[in-house]
Amino acid sequence: MHPLSATQAAAQAWEALQPERWPLAPGCFPPGSALVGGAVRDALLQRLGPYPDLDLVVPQGAIKLCQHLAKKHRGTAVVLDRERDMARLVLGPWSLDLAAQEGSDLTSDLQRRDYGINALALPLPPGEALLDPTSGLGDLATRQLRALSEANLLADPLRLLRGPRLAAELNFSLESTTAALIRRHGAALPQVAAERVLAELEKLASCPGGDAGLQQASDLGLLQPWERPLTAGEQGSLEVAGLRDEELRTAMPLARLAQRFDGAALGQLKASRKLQQRCGMLRHWFEQLSQPLGEAAMLQLCRELEEDLPALVLLAPGATDGWLQRWRDRTDPLFHPRSPLDGRTLQRELGLAPGPQLGKLMEQLMLERAFGRPHCIKTAKGLCRD
Repeated sequence: MHPLSATQAAAQAWEALQPERWPLAPGCFPPGSALVGGAVRDALLQRLGPYPDLDLVVPQGAIKLCQHLAKKHRGTAVVLDRERDMARLVLGPWSLDLAAQEGSDLTSDLQRRDYGINALALPLPPGEALLDPTSGLGDLATRQLRALSEANLLADPLRLLRGPRLAAELNFSLESTTAALIRRHGAALPQVAAERVLAELEKLASCPGGDAGLQQASDLGLLQPWERPLTAGEQGSLEVAGLRDEELRTAMPLARLAQRFDGAALGQLKASRKLQQRCGMLRHWFEQLSQPLGEAAMLQLCRELEEDLPALVLLAPGATDGWLQRWRDRTDPLFHPRSPLDGRTLQRELGLAPGPQLGKLMEQLMLERAFGRPHCIKTAKGLCRD
């Protein structure tokens, strides 16, 4: 595929971007402003969503401009980086990131960026040719990710991880010199704020090529400080295992993270306590499936993984055969366990006071119901006598 000319690229990008739909007309921004980065790239790749994030470079005063536009158009202004003069304007479903130009002109700004495909700019308003000082259009045509320079990668080491993430997300290949640079400097990644690393890993785990992308990141040494694989050796691609699209959207990213990171590692990455617990429980039950589970253990698995069972099915499809169909039935007493009698009824009928005995009785009744055995007040009285 031959690269487009700068004029052809601009026409194609603007057609996809539909600026007439933007919450602000391109002419609202000062002379010298430009749309840059991901939105331009994705427009040329025909992969824009209905409300693409718009990254704009303005000559100066990005924060001040953002606050002015937010007040004028009843939006919200969020300061992203006061030192670098960056802010976000939120207008309904739209998000516009404004940044002050770095360097003496727009070309200098683009040459400071990470990869060629992200160093493209469309001057505002529409009418001028696309600006491509680093041959990013050629990279789009050959579907490869090429770092602009070693220094640019190290200016923000998160760019090292962004390489495999973008390659997986776009189905691009990492150019060989770029891959070598990432491998050489992978030890710099822990210098980045843990929250930023986690956000990049979550994006990687969520994209269609996430399995290959995570493996590539691992092979390049980027995950070494945190990776604790569930099984020895290279991590294979997770099988879809009959999951529906809506189930996969939640289960696949979670399973991919659990496959490589334990709760302690996610804690180091400043993940939420909930995400740490979810991945920790998935790993625990994956390991327990190496042997047959007793009734009590199976019930506990279903209680702890009631919302996340599809992720376990992805991790261990052979050991969970038939579970997904039962889990989809919200009335299944094992995969959605509930006590057949509430605590108040048991207290009233059996004269029990709140306490450990009541809790144990409810647990036992839940077990009886989960495995299809009779459950009623008579059963409860019998269990109480036992």
